[in-house]
Amino acid sequence: MALFNTPENRKAGFRLTLTACLVAVIVLGMGVFTRLADAGLGCPDWPMCYGHVLWPSADHEVERANEAYPDMPVEHDKTWPEMIHRHLAASLGLFTIAILAFSLRSREPGQPVKLPAFILAFIILQGMFGMWTVTLKLWPQVVTAHLLGGFTTISLLWLLTLRLNNMRWQIPAIDEAKLRSIRPLAVIGLLIVLMQIALGGWTTSNYADIACPDFPTCQGEWLPPMNFAEGFNITQHIGPNYLGGTMDNAARVAIHFSHRLGAIVTAAYLVFLCVSLYRLKLPAAKTLAHVILTVLAVQVSLGISNVVFQFPISVAVAHNLVGALLLLTQVTTIYLIFTAAVNRGGIRV
Repeated sequence: MALFNTPENRKAGFRLTLTACLVAVIVLGMGVFTRLADAGLGCPDWPMCYGHVLWPSADHEVERANEAYPDMPVEHDKTWPEMIHRHLAASLGLFTIAILAFSLRSREPGQPVKLPAFILAFIILQGMFGMWTVTLKLWPQVVTAHLLGGFTTISLLWLLTLRLNNMRWQIPAIDEAKLRSIRPLAVIGLLIVLMQIALGGWTTSNYADIACPDFPTCQGEWLPPMNFAEGFNITQHIGPNYLGGTMDNAARVAIHFSHRLGAIVTAAYLVFLCVSLYRLKLPAAKTLAHVILTVLAVQVSLGISNVVFQFPISVAVAHNLVGALLLLTQVTTIYLIFTAAVNRGGIRV
């Protein structure tokens, strides 16, 4: 079964939405790079950067910016990632406006309108979280929510892409009950992946990535000293600058260790889900199971490589992007399972 439908069978706006989905992936990748390069506060104001549409470059502009923000002088290796990320995010907003306008103008039956409208509203909210990330000085709760918002944006755009693609599984009536039995398993799989992404976001927003610099042990121990109460304290006060983190080592180890445990649970469950898909004996379900397992294997390898190679930015960015791809496999699984049509002819596809 091909991933995309033939052009004549797609709904209006498919290519535009697919392009927006790709742009969202780039925005997520640039946002992760900005965070890992410690450039989250590369521009202390919002939406400008030291009062500039781009960033201060001339000597007199830098001097004036440093006078205005003496506690946060201009660092060019941090200003450009932050502003490029902001402009890419703004372009994504324009894409979603165009998608909604396209949907409203289309007179095709079954053309989605509510979902594009919701995506636009969500993009606006995501922009607010981007602002709060700066104005609240990388408050971990906001940084984590902003990262989750990025993953959610990609998922919503991909869901809209699938709907506009207008392709559904055709299953024989004899397999309908089996497919329905997979539905709750698929929903649980999505929730588990989302929880693992949230753990990853909490890990990076509290600078706990390097808390366990060895693998498979953590700081040379299987159970190192950990402080879960502080590590998962979500009542941290707004006010201090959270650049670099404020937690002690035991709290960060607790966060990192939890993320590793979450990875084990996620991998085990997705393998179980893939086995369940394979047992359906539907060719398309088998293909989907193979895709999930492949993406999962790459993601686990990247997670281990992060530790082994001491957290290079390129590997860390790839780990986040493949995490997004893993999330999209779960969105795809749920969409295909819940929209499958019964083929009375008994043909499996």
